[in-house]
Amino acid sequence: MHRRLAALSWFVAVLLTTACNPNASPDQIRDRTARDTATLKRDSKAVAEGIKEGLSSKRSLDLNRASKEDLAALPGMDEHKAERVIAERPYAAPHQLVTRHVVTEDEFSRIQDRVTATP
Repeated sequence: MHRRLAALSWFVAVLLTTACNPNASPDQIRDRTARDTATLKRDSKAVAEGIKEGLSSKRSLDLNRASKEDLAALPGMDEHKAERVIAERPYAAPHQLVTRHVVTEDEFSRIQDRVTATP
């Protein structure tokens, strides 16, 4: 549905853009529309893949190997907590985040399905 809405929005934008150019010939309008449609097709596919990846972003982060940026992107985490996670490495189990007082039990419950600890 989002893809259709984006495509429709783009189509309307192209129509308005070409309609605002009174000097364009029908051939020029057709050529530009064909080029823009090809670009839309390519970009729409990339956007759709990005949305799908974002929505299903259940990939696990290894607490012993993840970057500060990846850790900070977890729900409830920030740069400071990510730095604390890194400083406390290595972890034998994800729950050590709680036992080492890096995060609270509530914070851990939000990320527990997204983190692993590989020694």
